[in-house]
Amino acid sequence: MSRNALDIEREVMLDFVRVTETAALRAGRYMGRGDKEAADGAAVDGMRGMLDLVEVCGTVIIGEGEKDKAPMLYIGEKVGRGEGPEMDIAVDPVEGTRLVAYGLPNAVSVIVAAEKGSLAPISAWYMNKIAVGPEAAGQIDINAPVRENLRVVAATLRKKVRDLTVVILNRPRHEELIQEVRNCGARIKLISDGDVSAGISTCLPESGVDMLLGIGGAPEGVLTAAALKCLGGEIQAKLWFPDTAAREKAVKDGFDLDKIYYTENLASGNQIIFAATGITDGELLKGVRYHGDRAITHSVVMRAQTRTVRFIESHHDLRFKTVRSKKRSKELSV
Repeated sequence: MSRNALDIEREVMLDFVRVTETAALRAGRYMGRGDKEAADGAAVDGMRGMLDLVEVCGTVIIGEGEKDKAPMLYIGEKVGRGEGPEMDIAVDPVEGTRLVAYGLPNAVSVIVAAEKGSLAPISAWYMNKIAVGPEAAGQIDINAPVRENLRVVAATLRKKVRDLTVVILNRPRHEELIQEVRNCGARIKLISDGDVSAGISTCLPESGVDMLLGIGGAPEGVLTAAALKCLGGEIQAKLWFPDTAAREKAVKDGFDLDKIYYTENLASGNQIIFAATGITDGELLKGVRYHGDRAITHSVVMRAQTRTVRFIESHHDLRFKTVRSKKRSKELSV
């Protein structure tokens, strides 16, 4: 990326925050209404509309799915104004649609923008993951027994294993993993959804989380890797398949089922921007607050090159703010 492009990257950081703010403002209206599809659809529409204004030549690498199933933010879709640097774009307009639908914490809207060719195009399936913060980076091994990883991370953090907190998605597939961690004496924080936020929490001392373990979405693994590049943490992952058909398709598509995906394999280089806005209240970000004609959003934006992390509280006067809609291409009331 040229120096001029680097200057543009710096300038568009706030534009990507506006993208996630718009998605959060649109999706937040559906909190607790029991409709996951409506929340996701509103966020996708708002995010796609706002991306039209960003001065980049973007290609969606991680998105809502294939073109025939996703009318917007589909894999391969061109986004941005068509000016500026060429960038890979990875999005999760609502990470935690169920969380929004039922008014549960930790739903966020996420976007990653990176230099072209930087993000791994793994848009399907699942990954078995292990993630840690900066102090334990370089010490973990996804192929090692859980007990060994817990022992090594505890030693690195100058803790006892019983003082570690491990975050795991609460799924039937994790019953054996949960029991193994319990047998080692470590503490467990079970979450219903949202393993991108959980991965980020390993890098934030105030979160109290030391490690993420278990199987989650592969696209979320790429998003998490991008965030950890900005924070100095580490993720390792291996593809995981719920059934034989998915495994056979991966082999047919040329994937190495034994490959370990390190942070750099998932999000390479330093030209990476990560932005997220809270939809519902969480440990990382506050959710959207509506006050009549006004709304407040809480966002984070990070840049890998400088490892700068900015938390942004924005106050929106909805009487004057244009909340973008790709479908309508004009102001939309929220």
